Formats: sequence, structure tokens, C-alpha cells
Amino acid sequence: MGFEQILFWLLALGVIVTSALVVLPPGGKNPLYGALLLIVSFFFMSGLYVLLFAHTMAVLQILVYAGAIMVLFTFVIMLLNLSKKELGDETRTIAKGVGVVAVVALAVKTALVIETQTLNIPAKPLPAGFGGVDAIADTLFHNYLVPFELTGVLLLVAVIGAVVLAKRTL
Repeated sequence: MGFEQILFWLLALGVIVTSALVVLPPGGKNPLYGALLLIVSFFFMSGLYVLLFAHTMAVLQILVYAGAIMVLFTFVIMLLNLSKKELGDETRTIAKGVGVVAVVALAVKTALVIETQTLNIPAKPLPAGFGGVDAIADTLFHNYLVPFELTGVLLLVAVIGAVVLAKRTL
């Protein structure tokens, strides 16, 4: 087992563990912990992109998701200032139990499929400039300019909505 494989499995385990902790206690109990764990998960995912030689995606993962969107979510959560009473007590329901059983069954089935099958996908050379900043910027600002701008407006509306909701009546 080479260094890259060991690093891949460590990063993949980090993504899985931190993503699971987002919804499990303590992250699932406290939204701020969940947001911080999701940021850590984004950093592990960025490491996986580096292993795939997708350095632009790795940087975008950190800048856009961990650096901008999750910081925005964290500020909104802190602005809402939810108390333990408002968060409520943790309850165990049948649906949660069924969900845990389904996740375990899916993980076992995935492990069995991976163990019994090998993927023989031929590698094709990528076109010149694929995944580079120029190619991504050209596609983003020519083909997807309107959705890109609408996403910014949507985030602005979300922040304004959080401020209005968190505003204390005097």
C-alpha cells in the first residue's frame, strides 16, 4: 500500500467521520458544532481533490465552501443565538432507528460490492487546460453568469432574513 493510498483512506475516513458527526451528537445537538464539523469535513474533501490533481477545485472548496458559505452559516447561527430550550431535547424515534439500520446495511452492501468487483475503466487523457482557472472562469462567467449572480442574491437574502428574525424587539 503506497503513501497516496494511505493518505486517501485517512482523508476519506476524515470526511466520513466529520460528516457523520454533523448530524450525530454533539454536532446534531448544537447547530454551531455541526457547522464547524462541516467546515472540517470540507477541508478533508479538499485534500481528496489534491490527491486527484484537481488543485483548482481544492482551492475553491476551501475558499467558497469553508471560507465563505460556512462562515456565513456560522454567523447566522451565532446571530440567532438559540438557547438550549429552543433547541429542544434529543428524542429517539423509530424513524431514526430505521435510518441507522439502513445506513449500516448500505455500508455493508457497498463494502461487499467493492470487495467482489474490480473496476476496469480505461483512463483517457484530459484536454489541455482542463480544470484550470482559465477554463473554469470561462465556463462560469460565460455559460453560468446568471445562476452565479442569483446565488449571490440568494445568500444576501438569507443573511437579511436571519438579521430580521434575530432582531430583538425593544
